Amino acid sequence: MDTRGIDQMLSELRSVTQAAQNKPAQTVQGAEGTDFAQVLQTAMADVSAAQKEARAMAQDFSAGDPNVNLQDVMVNLQKANLSFQQMVQVRNRLVTAYQDIMNMPV
Repeated sequence: MDTRGIDQMLSELRSVTQAAQNKPAQTVQGAEGTDFAQVLQTAMADVSAAQKEARAMAQDFSAGDPNVNLQDVMVNLQKANLSFQQMVQVRNRLVTAYQDIMNMPV
């Protein structure tokens, strides 16, 4: 049984956990310099990159590439799907917030 995909996922989870534990909490003062448009654009680019990578892996697997296994393909497809769903939820909340602001009495 090939466990490379599982080992890779575990190492990614460990590295994310380690990064989260070492990252200091951002204060309100640090948030003032954050450009919302840039953060949103970066998030959309990350979602697009995840989808492209998953699509490429799926095509490689269906073409019979021996270096691509089914576990990696499925994990990447699920990651791309989750990141897309998250982006849709962010968009829905932004639209709701915009509508709420537009419906406020002046």
